[in-house]
Amino acid sequence: MSDILQSISQAVIDGDLNEIGELTEDALDDGNSAETILNEGLMPGMDYVGVEFRAGRMFVPEVLRSARAMQTAMDILRPLLIADNVQMVGKIILGTVKGDLHDIGKNLVGMMAEGAGFEIKDLGKNVDPDTFVNAVKEYEPDIIGMSALLTTTMRSMEHTIKALEEAGLRDRVKVMIGGAPVTQDFANKIGADGYASNASSAVELAKQFVGAA
Repeated sequence: MSDILQSISQAVIDGDLNEIGELTEDALDDGNSAETILNEGLMPGMDYVGVEFRAGRMFVPEVLRSARAMQTAMDILRPLLIADNVQMVGKIILGTVKGDLHDIGKNLVGMMAEGAGFEIKDLGKNVDPDTFVNAVKEYEPDIIGMSALLTTTMRSMEHTIKALEEAGLRDRVKVMIGGAPVTQDFANKIGADGYASNASSAVELAKQFVGAA
């Protein structure tokens, strides 16, 4: 890995919002493609952050800073990746389910997943089942990620899966769920394809779903 790409990885790990943009521009000026910067600079940095987070050596505030640094670089690279028609590893639709207005966990999943090479469509919060169904029709994702932080809104996940079944779309997508009250048992019960307890695990699960792990 070149020095500039290594510096980008380190800036992601450190959550260095002051340096990451300039480093990304410098890497482009040095002749690195947007795809190279993503694959050899940003992604290794976020992979390291994910490992440290799962091991309990990094915590949510630090991971958020790293994710924001990565997003700063992605804001520069995204138009170039689109222009170069770079194939992302997969497409994910994210949303906090109907009745729930919490989105920090969902946002973190989105940022880390984009850093892992996924194209993200974030539907926001308080997303009803029909909106998820329509988004699957429009965007044709590989994966739907649903989040809930309240026990009272968890049932909306089940309603969304049933709505996908009724629309004949369930077999087209993998469904993963997460959030503080959510468990693997609940995922099994409602017919979700997977459960993740944190953002890093969600990204690993998404990679497995698309064969990129």
